[in-house]
Amino acid sequence: MSEKYSIRDVFAPKLFQTLKNYSGAQFGQDALAGVIVGIVAIPLAIAFGISSGVGPTEGLVTAIIAGLLISLFGGSKVQIGGPTGAFIVIIYGIIQEFGLAGLMIATVMAGILLIIMGFAKLGSVIKFVPYPVIVGFTAGIALTIFSTQMNDFFGLGLKDVPANFIDKWVFYAQHFSVNWWALGIGVFSLLICIFMPKITKRVPGSLAAIILATLAVWLLKSYAPESWGVASLQTISDLYALPHGIPAPHVPSLDLAEGETMLSLIRKLFPAAFTIAMLGAIESLLSAMVADGVIGDKHNSNTELIAQGIANVVVPFFGGIPATGAIARTMTNINNGGRTPVAGVVHAIVLLLVLLFLGQLVGLIPMACLAAVLIMVAYSMSGWKTIVGLFKHRNRDFWVLVITFLLTVIFDLTVAIEVGILLALVLFLMRTNEQIHIRTLHNEIDPNEDTDIQSNLEHLTIPEGVEVYEIDGPYFFGIANKFDDIMTHVPSEKYPIRIIRMRKVPFVDSTAMHNLSMLIQRSHKEGITIILSGVNDHVHKQLLIGGIEQQMDPHNICANIHFALRRAQDLMEMREKEIKN
Repeated sequence: MSEKYSIRDVFAPKLFQTLKNYSGAQFGQDALAGVIVGIVAIPLAIAFGISSGVGPTEGLVTAIIAGLLISLFGGSKVQIGGPTGAFIVIIYGIIQEFGLAGLMIATVMAGILLIIMGFAKLGSVIKFVPYPVIVGFTAGIALTIFSTQMNDFFGLGLKDVPANFIDKWVFYAQHFSVNWWALGIGVFSLLICIFMPKITKRVPGSLAAIILATLAVWLLKSYAPESWGVASLQTISDLYALPHGIPAPHVPSLDLAEGETMLSLIRKLFPAAFTIAMLGAIESLLSAMVADGVIGDKHNSNTELIAQGIANVVVPFFGGIPATGAIARTMTNINNGGRTPVAGVVHAIVLLLVLLFLGQLVGLIPMACLAAVLIMVAYSMSGWKTIVGLFKHRNRDFWVLVITFLLTVIFDLTVAIEVGILLALVLFLMRTNEQIHIRTLHNEIDPNEDTDIQSNLEHLTIPEGVEVYEIDGPYFFGIANKFDDIMTHVPSEKYPIRIIRMRKVPFVDSTAMHNLSMLIQRSHKEGITIILSGVNDHVHKQLLIGGIEQQMDPHNICANIHFALRRAQDLMEMREKEIKN
């Protein structure tokens, strides 16, 4: 019987559940956590916005609107949403090829896909994306993010840097000219990010780096002699319009190429939209699962996907970029006492206040400092310890990771995710086939080890002319073809009666059903009788639906090996009598 579909099971925001028994004390904890997370999110939102190819305002707007919507409608009590490093590569590529209008369309499409996935109850399925695939493309993203920061970290001042990884580094090599002020500020910021957690964990390293580096650059630009060349040190205000508030909803102008239609553009953008949706789903659900383990709660994965979808449908109309649940900010929320979505709402309000009243200060942040912050983000994302651990074994999982990593870096995330999941699926099928055994039994069976029922009988004798095949595991398309090959190569005159033991078969698929049907038909033509033994109720029902039972004598489908051997003995005796007569 199929499970009854209920909208409440699919879409049940945690905010409304937690507010039922909400207290003032909990609000105090949530408010404090929200303020701290909001402060932590400031440099990250700005850095992700700029590195994605948009600007600081767009990064902050995404963190505000997406963060608010994900907290209002999400399926996790503590999830903090906003822009993340995982999207930088894909966003940058879309903008270069299709412009801001293309990014908006792709993000809205991704949001719609996420909503559909949520209502289709695919939240639990996303969790089964293989870990080596996740580590592979995350490490690939980390390396790509690192490579995008070289321009600002070294102060190269290059424009129109290629999006492709290899072309980017060739371009760097051809135009490498270090701005020592930028490099100095970058190294200074990087050292603060590295060592601040060792001094205190109350102040995030990225925030401390931005405050101190911005102050240092302001002092240098204000008081250092012109001969020092400090003016060449670029800040956000030198490259981008300063944030001054939430932009009004708008749709960017769309310049279609000659002969191109909106439908054809949507088709071109669909792979990118699918990648954004998959990345958003994987990252948000991973974040929610990690959070569950810390706070002892259980998130609603389908609700979370719908919330992510709503955020990504709305944000682009305000100039924002794709958003998802952010593991680092979510953990910051938890560690500072946040236990309900109210903390996420407060975090969005803090960012809004920054956008409204501190926009001029944001413009003073040096680009080299933001590059250092993102280099640390890339390092945190890289998962190098996991890669080293898998390298020691160098098994199939490691090579899936390597291939996914290389595809992410050399090609793009869309190819990496698709091929990575395909590779993992193939390896899973190979492992499954290796674990499924087909035994061929002759002469006798030990009932105390191999029987379908509890028994202390003596060894069961297999009659002459009877061969027993036992399938140990799921009878699906991989093993079905293997079993078919085994049965085909056995002479019909040597074993005219064949018992297929299925006591350890939990299910059969359509390929196995087809192969079994063909085997029964071929065996009938060759004068071979097939007996099925130990078929469970579920498999029996599948055989009935698939028409297998109609092809056989009902007496040849036996409950256990005892009845199957007795039936085989009777058939052999009948066969011998027919031969004599």
